[in-house]
Amino acid sequence: MSKIAVVYWSGTGNTEQMANAVAEGAKEAGAEVSTLTADQFSAAKIAEFDAIAFGCPAMGAETLEEDEFEPMFTGCESALSGKKLALFGSYGWGDGEWMRTWEDTCRSDGAVLACESVICCEAPDDDALAQCKKLGATLAG
Repeated sequence: MSKIAVVYWSGTGNTEQMANAVAEGAKEAGAEVSTLTADQFSAAKIAEFDAIAFGCPAMGAETLEEDEFEPMFTGCESALSGKKLALFGSYGWGDGEWMRTWEDTCRSDGAVLACESVICCEAPDDDALAQCKKLGATLAG
């Protein structure tokens, strides 16, 4: 059984809904899942998990949330080499630039992106939630 961490930050609840769907998909695929907010996770926990799904909405000028999530993620970067990851998040405007930048950062850190990232505009619809469940199942596999 694989151990998966679903680590997220959510301001409006949209990314939290996505995180819950990711966790559900991983559990349905047989994984042991820990769902954690950004303030509950750190680099010290990375080794406890086979894979990690990070979720963060786009903020400001298409950046990660700057007060809690980005500092936590930056602190984790040195431990991501070879780690199986997946990314997800919501946005309110723009074209997903924050996710492309984040994916590039993860690749530069040596992380293995297990599947295509899931993004949605505003609240996730049924299709976005289904994609999140699939993301979780892929991480668990």
